[in-house]
Formats: sequence, structure tokens, C-alpha cells
Amino acid sequence: MSQESYSEGDLRNTGMSLKHDREWDYELDRIVDAVHDRDAKKVGLQFPEGLKRRGPAVADDLRELVPDDVTIMLSGQPCYGACDLDTFLMRRTDVFVHFGHSPMKESDKIIYVPLFSNVDVEPIMEESLEELPDPDVDDEVGLVTTAQHMNLFGDMREWLEARGYEVHTRRGDDRLTHEGQVLGCNYASADVDADHILYVGGGKFHPLGLAMEHPEKKVVIADPVNNVVTVADTEKFMKQRYGAVHRAMDAEKWGVIFCTKIGQGRFDQAQEIIDGNDDAYLITMDEVTPDRLRNFDMDAFVNTGCPRITTDDGPQFHKPMLTPGEYEIAVGNKPLEDLSFDTFHGTW
Repeated sequence: MSQESYSEGDLRNTGMSLKHDREWDYELDRIVDAVHDRDAKKVGLQFPEGLKRRGPAVADDLRELVPDDVTIMLSGQPCYGACDLDTFLMRRTDVFVHFGHSPMKESDKIIYVPLFSNVDVEPIMEESLEELPDPDVDDEVGLVTTAQHMNLFGDMREWLEARGYEVHTRRGDDRLTHEGQVLGCNYASADVDADHILYVGGGKFHPLGLAMEHPEKKVVIADPVNNVVTVADTEKFMKQRYGAVHRAMDAEKWGVIFCTKIGQGRFDQAQEIIDGNDDAYLITMDEVTPDRLRNFDMDAFVNTGCPRITTDDGPQFHKPMLTPGEYEIAVGNKPLEDLSFDTFHGTW
């Protein structure tokens, strides 16, 4: 995903631009225990993009705590989620640590360190009450957040309940570790019986996906990192996606992308498109970027990998980049009114 697409509250963009600096517990004791228990000689560390700069310091701290013959390696592969594991490094280490995300699938091989945020969420929740209904009129509110704030989820619920709200939460599906958790590709936890959803977290992409996935609900964004409260507005995003679909309607040659990353493959979906279109060609790749596709002589592309590749970076590609659902509209199999947000369900 392009640097331009990052929003201020994202974990990938940390530093002086944020209203609040953040510190995390890297759970070094857990890692050290695993090294000793497994008599490990090689340790792999994988950080999300905005935290890679902290990798050397964490490696230095670990070196002080483990035997001298233990080699610590930092993954340089791009990482945007728990679905984005460096499998090459993982297979070649005795202990593999993935920072910044909650587990998408339990594994004895992987240590997940979620890096919970230290930012106090109550002040921004207080401000968000201006966008939520009066509990005497409508007391039902759905509550969701991201992995970085799951440590405070119980406190968030109690805070709302103390102010007269009936708080609705659920765990969406197996792709989600916690009740009330949302990902950039999965908003099933917001499928609750409430007309208002309070999203507590940074960034604009998650609440935008929420609003697209649940258009009948008002999604209130309480961003404790940048200390702002807004309401998700899908109009600009929808115009962008409609434009991409219209540009692809005259396409003859289609490139159908199958992402080989362990948690992003939807091969059955890619195969279905290929089987139904003689002018569609399957392209396999790990990191999907505009530069990598530029040399393919295609009129348009369909991305069956991470939905955020399409929605975040869509304008950066030299030809229209569509989701599988948008492809069905572009080729005339479905009406334009069926345009919806692409979500990802299940694990690898």
C-alpha cells in the first residue's frame, strides 16, 4: 500500500505527527522463555511497517537476555496485518515473533505480541457522546475497536453502560480473535442490533469499511490517538469505486490476481473468474504493487487478495483495479446497485 494512503491514526504511521506518543509492551519475557524452552538458536522478529524502525532496539534488548549463540533476525518483508506473515523467515527460525496484531490463527510456531496502546480512551469517548443518541431516546449502541485497544474494551463497555447505554457486541468470525474486534478486511463484529456503532481507534479505513458494510448504521469514529471525533462518510469513496468500475466496463483482457501470502489467498474465487472468462489470466504474486503490474498488457485487474490493495492503492494502478464484486458489475453479471465493500472471512 502506498505511503500516501496512510491515515494519521494508523499503527503504520507513528511519531511526531500524532497527538499522543505511544509506548508498547514488547513482552520480552515471553520471547525469552520460548527461546529457553525450545533451546532456540534462531529468532525471527516481524514488525508492521510503522514499527520497523523500532526493530533494532527490540533486537538489542533481546540480545541482552538470551545466550550469545542465539541469532536474532528482523524481517524486511512488508507487513500490514496478522495475515501477512513472513513465512520464509518463520520456517527458518526456532522462535518467530509477530508484533502489532492479534492472532488470526493459533499456532505453536508463532508468538503474537499485540502491542496494546497506552492512550487513555475515556476523554475521546466523552466527546463522542455528541454524535451518539440520547440514551433516553435510543439507548442501543454497538461497540468495536482494533487490536491495539482491545486491552481496554471491557472498560469501554462499562463506561458506556454507566451512561445509560445498552451496549451490543459480538465476535464476528474465526478471522477475529476478540469480541468487538474489527480488521481492515472484516467488520463482522459490527453486525449487531443497534443503529449506531461507536468505533474507538485510529485511522479512517476501518470505520469507512464499517460504514460500507453496514450502510444502515451511523458509524461514529472516536480516535484517541489524534483526539478527534468524526462520522464515517462513504460518499467520496463510493464515487472513486464507481469510477473504477465504469473505466473497466470496456476491458477485454483481465488480469486476475491471486495473492500467495498465507492469510490472503482466495484461490476458489480467482479460479471461478478464470473459468467464466476466456480473456482472463491468473497472475500469482506475493506483494501486489502498481510497479509489478505495469508490464502486464491487461485492460483491467481483479484483486482476490487483501481488499485494501484495491481500495487503498486503487488510484495508483495504471489500469482499473477492481474487487471480485466490482468485476461482476463491470462484466454485466450484476447491476451497479450491488456495489459493496469487499470483505475477507475465514483463515488460511
